[in-house]
Parts: sequence; C-alpha cells; structure tokens
Amino acid sequence: MKAFVTGGTGFIGRHLIAKLVARGYEVVALVRSEAGAVLLTDLGAQVVRGDILDVASMRAGMEGSDVVFHLAAWYKLGGNDWMDAEAINVGGTRKVLRLAVELGIPKIVYTSTVAVFGDTHGRLVDESYRQNGPFLTEYDRTKWLAHYKVALPLIEKGAPIVIVMPGGVYGPGDTSVIAETMRLFYQGLPAVPGADTVFTYAHVDDVAEGHILAAEKGETGESYILAGPAIPLGEMVDFWGYLLERKPPLLRIPSRMVRPFAPLMGGLQPALGLPSAFSREATASLGVTYMARSDKARAQLGWTTRPLQTGMLETFAWIAETEGRGGKTAVSREQKVALAALGVAAVLFGWWLSQQQQD
Repeated sequence: MKAFVTGGTGFIGRHLIAKLVARGYEVVALVRSEAGAVLLTDLGAQVVRGDILDVASMRAGMEGSDVVFHLAAWYKLGGNDWMDAEAINVGGTRKVLRLAVELGIPKIVYTSTVAVFGDTHGRLVDESYRQNGPFLTEYDRTKWLAHYKVALPLIEKGAPIVIVMPGGVYGPGDTSVIAETMRLFYQGLPAVPGADTVFTYAHVDDVAEGHILAAEKGETGESYILAGPAIPLGEMVDFWGYLLERKPPLLRIPSRMVRPFAPLMGGLQPALGLPSAFSREATASLGVTYMARSDKARAQLGWTTRPLQTGMLETFAWIAETEGRGGKTAVSREQKVALAALGVAAVLFGWWLSQQQQD
C-alpha cells in the first residue's frame, strides 16, 4: 500500500507517518526543506521536494498511491503572515485534491477541523452542524472555505474523499495554543483569562490513528469528528493542578472583561514577545466554545482516545524536559507585568460596566 502525505512535518503529520510506516505502508511525503526531508526520512518515509501550491512538484510522488492524506495547512494565531492563509488552506487544498482526483487515487483523506463550526455557543455538535460565520480567526475562515467550497463540491462530483475533523490536539511536540497554555501553567501562570473558554482535548497519537482508520474504514463522502472531551479552561487548569500537585491560579478573569482589550493585546503580544495565546485573535476568542462530539468516528471507525490523565502527564513530562531549550524560557518579568496589567484593566472595565448598568 502506497500513501502520499502532505503536511508530514507538522504535529499530526509526523505521528501519522510513523504509524503508517509501522503498518507497512510505503510512505511518500511532500517536503519543502532539507530539515523536513531529514526528519521524515528518519521516520522511514520517502520524500519528494515540492509544495502544495506547485502541482507539478507533487505529481510524480502522488501517482500510483492507494491513498492520499492531505494535512498541510497554515495554522497560526496572531501571525503577521495571515495573507498566506487563504492561498495555502484554500488554494493549496484545491490543488492537492484535484490532482488526486485526476490521478485516479482510490481514497483521499482530507484533514479539516472542528474550527469550521466556529463558536457553538455551548452546544456539543456533530458532523451535521454548519454555520456560515462570522469567523473567529483567519484559520477558521479559510478552513471553512476549504471544507465547504473545495472538498464538499468535489465529493458531490464523485471524488473519493473522506474528511476528518480534529478538535483540540495535544501531546509532546505540540506548538499550538493548548501547549502554550500548558507551558505557561507549568511556569507559574499568575491568572487565567477566559476560564469559560471550552476546547476538546485529544492526544496527537489518537488523532493520527483516526486518520488511518478513516482511510481504511471510512465511507467516501463522509466526515468524521476526531475530538476528545470538551472541558472549560478553568476546569482544565484545576485538573493540571491536581496532576502536578500544584495550586492553580486563583485569579480567573471573565472573558467578557478581557475581550474588549483584544486590540491592545494585538500590539502588546509581538512587542513583549508574549505567546500567541495572548494575541489579538486569541484574546478576542476567549469565552467561545469549540465543542463537537466524536460518536460517529467511535461507532463507525472504532476510534478511541486514551485517558486524559495519561496524555496530559506525558505532555507535562515533555514540557519539563524541554524547558529552557529552543527559546522556551520561564515567563519573563515583562510578560507577567503585561498579564497583570490586562487583569487590572479587565477588573476596572468590569467595575465601569457594572456602574453603567446601575445608572
């Protein structure tokens, strides 16, 4: 069995390739850099130098594949290269999927995201749910376009595409806002902005396994949510405190008091070197619920997830091991001051708002 993979150097992609190789697949992975080529070669994949925006660079490597996994995407919060999002997430997806159809690939697995549902406003939704905006981030918007304006129209024309929709993904090696928040907690985060924000949590190995199950058991034209339990950030921080035997931050700043300061954070975050968890987009998204249920994947694919405690302890062990490496340092004095200032501003805003409502 030959599998062609885009996005193999990404968080999920690396785990997917390792699993495919272990299963005996012949894996051909698209890479853009020498470092990426070395990484994926070490995992046992053959590599093809190219880019999802360059159809010719993918053709030879993809030809003759039994399955194509398209994971490559632009994913950032608060990045200054947001204009690349649509070109990569929409245009790149169109090029990869159309080429796979042209070459007659019998199975195509496209990695979408539960972020296309946006804020579900407390509802735990399934694959039938749809909303058309407004969008919380450029990532959400462009992945929505790729899902509904590229992948689904191709499916309607007969393309053998199966869509997988991961929720929040965590684990060793993660660089997302989940890992940033976990690292900040480990470093002694003094306050929790937006404790009512809800994400789902699934370990990266389990999500990678879900991709393979979708390829082997998924029905063409179907979408499968790969999401773990939905947990408010405040409860998750308390859980982390329990796991690490630490007292969690006592200060919980309500989302409604923080969101008005999103433009301010848009300037402070890059100036002070704050993590993307404090970017304008992330701040504006506090209090939302990215909630979706994976009943369909569990019933039809046999997908399972490991206990949250097991996965979180493994991730914190990686965080402890990597502290101080690669620019990952303890929360600086400037960062703590910025967070404290945000907290004070939020409290003052809340007081002013309550006064206005009384008048």
